[in-house]
Amino acid sequence: MSDTTDLTGYDLTAYDAVLFDLDGVITPTADLHRAAWSAMFTDFFAGWTARTGEDVAPYTGQDYFDHLDGRNRFEGVRSLLESRGIGLPEDRAAAGRAGADDPADDTVTGLGLRKNAEFLRLLDRGIDPYPGTVALLDALEPTPVQVAVVSSSRNARRVLTAAGLLDRFGLVVDGGTAAEHGLPGKPRPDTYAYAAAVLGVPRDRAVVVEDATSGVAAGRAGSFGLVVGVDRGAGRQALLDAGADVVVADPGDFVGTF
Repeated sequence: MSDTTDLTGYDLTAYDAVLFDLDGVITPTADLHRAAWSAMFTDFFAGWTARTGEDVAPYTGQDYFDHLDGRNRFEGVRSLLESRGIGLPEDRAAAGRAGADDPADDTVTGLGLRKNAEFLRLLDRGIDPYPGTVALLDALEPTPVQVAVVSSSRNARRVLTAAGLLDRFGLVVDGGTAAEHGLPGKPRPDTYAYAAAVLGVPRDRAVVVEDATSGVAAGRAGSFGLVVGVDRGAGRQALLDAGADVVVADPGDFVGTF
């Protein structure tokens, strides 16, 4: 357990469901996302400057937390481009071009596809889940508490399969689910609310576990019973400011508390 986090009174088994974010909570795929975003935007900004002559602030690690973490990839692209004052067409159709969208396109969709291709290339090397999160899943398994994954990623099932954890969750709500049902992404609470509804659990009887400030904000906006922030780099105070009830270094900190 973390030396600085007192979890007295935070009994996860007092709730009916625990809803886990994926990247940065269950698997260190956040590291892969950061690397993929960095590679894509570093290359794009350099190309943009070469083509237009406009100076663009280089991509930094903070951009990931400010604009990308917890958002679906296209929302992230829009947010980061806006921060640099760059306007791009949404897709080929908006650019007046025919054919299917392609990662080579300098559009919002194209950049999102380009980043995803780089992410999948990195994922193919393999991914191991966080041991602490697996330990928490093991501890929850004999209890009546339901567990689900709520992720903005369209690759959630592929990531869970690569990590050997897909069969541990009765429900996976991912970017594809959100698109199918027209659910706004985090920081809106809709994907978490959808998961709770499918499980038949009132929001105040569900726990949200998130490492992104946008995901924590979603849990708070949805009035969930407990919002747990996992500090994988966003910062303890930033997670508290976003609405976390408690912040831990790792979900495994809860093992042994119930």
